[in-house]
Amino acid sequence: MELGTGSLGHGLGIGVGMMMGLRLRKQDKPRVFCLMGDAELDEGSNHEAIAVAARFGLEQLTAIVIDNTSASYDWPGGIASRFENEGWSSATIDGRNREDIKTALTQSHPGVPHVVVAKVEAK
Repeated sequence: MELGTGSLGHGLGIGVGMMMGLRLRKQDKPRVFCLMGDAELDEGSNHEAIAVAARFGLEQLTAIVIDNTSASYDWPGGIASRFENEGWSSATIDGRNREDIKTALTQSHPGVPHVVVAKVEAK
């Protein structure tokens, strides 16, 4: 079972809740993907979701952050470091390169959630 979430700044928290619910139901190899923009990381609820996902070892949770540099606040070391500091694995890729996307989404990350930071520049 694969599920996706998105909800204007609160999708990651919803994704964490979905993943925990699926874990409690003992679903067979569930995966939850959360697609979000870099500006959504300005919301405090996302920082809480980032922290709790790693602490619960939600390895079937993958966040995909579209980085088009629209966030109001910067994070020292970039977006990936924000997740890594909380125990996530990460991949920063060219968001327009299909092979990079495929590789990042299939990267092994045992025991921890995974974030893919897809950098895109306005054309």
